[in-house]
Amino acid sequence: MSTPRPPLSAQLVLSLFSSRWEMFWPDLIPSLESFLGRLESAGTPIPFSETTYYEAEFGTPLQRRLLAFEQLVPQERLREIKLWSHDLEQKYLRGGQRLFNLDPGLLTQERFVLATGKNFTHRIYLGDGVFADLTLIYQAGRWQTLPWTFRDYAAPVLQHQLTQLRLKYRAKLGIFDKSPVRTS
Repeated sequence: MSTPRPPLSAQLVLSLFSSRWEMFWPDLIPSLESFLGRLESAGTPIPFSETTYYEAEFGTPLQRRLLAFEQLVPQERLREIKLWSHDLEQKYLRGGQRLFNLDPGLLTQERFVLATGKNFTHRIYLGDGVFADLTLIYQAGRWQTLPWTFRDYAAPVLQHQLTQLRLKYRAKLGIFDKSPVRTS
């Protein structure tokens, strides 16, 4: 019999992409830090070319950047953070279009989960129009993709950045070895 208990807090990761960085970066950082705490790292921008879906709204060339914050967050905050990030996107509208897209995610030892407002077969409803998307799992010492994993999250460059964030996360938990985590 299992006994319900809260899980460990997670590493908050914001996936931010845009083609108009000069219009909001680094001015966006104080807004992020006012709600999420001190920004710990901003990953190297990664070209976002797996789809043309966002080009009409954001232009080209799109780049994705992973942002991580110093303070770990309770996992149940994912819904709240997604709603807040949506509001922040709206504050930066120019000509009725977003300057950037913010997708909050939670990185744990076992998985990486993104929040989204779009329903799909594998997504779990969290409330208030927000769904959790299990994007990657960590097994056997590396990230494992799933049939629905976005192509850019399956790419080595983005997984490398997530691995580095996972190592920092484990250090925050007091776990310093690089051995895989058992998930059963």
